[in-house]
Parts: sequence; structure tokens; C-alpha cells
Amino acid sequence: MPGLVDTHAHLDEIEDIDSTLKKAVQAGVEAVIGMGQDLTSNQKIVELAGRYPGLVYAAVGLHPWALGNMDESAIEENIAFIKGHLPSVCALGEVGLDYDKRVLKGAGKELQQNVLRRLLQLALEFDKPVSLHSRYAWKDCLQLAKEAGIKRLVFHWYTGFSSTLSELIEAGYYISATPAAEYHDEHRRAIREAPLERLLLETDCPVFYGRPDRYRSQPSDVLRSLKAAAQIKGIDEKDLSVQTTLNASALFKLLG
Repeated sequence: MPGLVDTHAHLDEIEDIDSTLKKAVQAGVEAVIGMGQDLTSNQKIVELAGRYPGLVYAAVGLHPWALGNMDESAIEENIAFIKGHLPSVCALGEVGLDYDKRVLKGAGKELQQNVLRRLLQLALEFDKPVSLHSRYAWKDCLQLAKEAGIKRLVFHWYTGFSSTLSELIEAGYYISATPAAEYHDEHRRAIREAPLERLLLETDCPVFYGRPDRYRSQPSDVLRSLKAAAQIKGIDEKDLSVQTTLNASALFKLLG
């Protein structure tokens, strides 16, 4: 089977990174995109990409969850780091909006949107793709991305409305399948409706998945994303592997 790409992994949160990546390679993973969330994780992801060239690719970002713990100077420091490193990494991410009430208590919609606008402008300036977090904010994320003129973007772990999915596909954007495709109805529906040429695979590791048995994910679990998505789409796993790796390579300019 062709090599797989885990297009969204929080490698800075994995303790035994050497054995974890070795297991991923043995499972057929040929590239992992490490996502940054704040200054500390961005620094770690950049370091890991340097330690594992050709396997780990870095993305730098500022997650909406992190904003609630930052004052204005901290936000500026994070954005400055992203601007300084974006030319040498493969993507802007993880960035986006999160309208869950627990997140909004710390970072309101206006703050989140203002920060995202600035980050999207950096992606545009340096011609970088975007990995977008959009929980309960799918329509606003799509609007801001289109207003910014972003051409390359993935709505990671998409669970939103079918109507918004149609619009984002029309805009040329992607969605990604996670191991939650094994059981999450909204996620499964989105994967079913998305065309193959706009589908990626990811793990979002090390988040926990599973119903009823829970497990902590790692990049090798992108195989679970593949198997579940292939079942949903009714196609051969090898064919889906080939297409999603081509999609990832095109979006993020990986693998040569």
C-alpha cells in the first residue's frame, strides 16, 4: 500500500517520540505534519522537524484555545514567531475559531476572529496552506478564509453542515478524516459527501478516540482513518491511500 500522510498531529504532546514515529513508519506512514498551537509547541514542532527531516514537517500556529490564557503582548509574541518561521515551514496551523461556550468564556468571537484574520494574511503573504480548526464556527471560518483570499486550506476534522461543506469544496478547500470516522455520525456524513480529491487523512494525536473502548491516538492510527473512510466511501483502501497522499502532497507540497 502507498505511504500515508498524517496531515494533523500534535507531536509536541507525545512523550516517546522516537518509538512513536518508528511505529508509524512501520505502519506505512511516510510523512507527519506536526501542528503548533502556541509559542512553546511551535518551537517544539520546528525542532522535531529538524530532527526528523523528510518524515516530520512543521506547521506553526496559534490555536483559539490558547487565546484565553494570553494578554495582548503574548498574542503579539506568538504572531511574531509565526511570521518569522512561516517561510521555512510547510503550513500555518493549527489556527481557527472555536465557538464552544467553554472556549468563548476565555476568548470571545471578536478576539478569535481578529487573530485569525491576521494569521490568514500571513498565510497569504508567504503562500502557505492553512490547517483550520472550526468547531461550531464553520460558516464564519469559511467566510474569513474566502475574504482573505486563501486558496489552499483544510478544515481539519470537519463535522459541520452539509451546506457549508458544499461551499468549502466549491472554494477548492479540503476536509480531513480522523479515527472518529469509525463512529461519529456528523464526521462520517462529511466524509461520505466530500469528493475523493478533497479528502485528507489525519489523527489529531494524541487525542482520545473510541466508543466504547477509549485509546490515545498516535500517527500510526492514521490507518484507522484510512480504513473507516474507505468503508464509508465504498472504495478500496489502496485507492483511497493513493488519492489522499496525492492530495496531501499537493496541498502541503510534501514528498518532493
